[in-house]
Amino acid sequence: MGFRFQKRIKLGGGLGLNISKSGISPSLRTKMGTFSKYGYSAKTGIPGVRYKNSGCFVLLVFTGLLTFLIYTL
Repeated sequence: MGFRFQKRIKLGGGLGLNISKSGISPSLRTKMGTFSKYGYSAKTGIPGVRYKNSGCFVLLVFTGLLTFLIYTL
């Protein structure tokens, strides 16, 4: 069993930085799930169960959304 370290720093408005032993990555939490540079994770309504998917399209959408939010604030 390996050691796992993970910490989330909240930046406000659902934005946050996830810090783990592999590095730092941004994420955006919504009512429907979480978007990060690795993909998205959707809530299922069952406690402890989530649907997780990764792909280039999700990365493109997340980067565009993050850029839009930065320039509009």
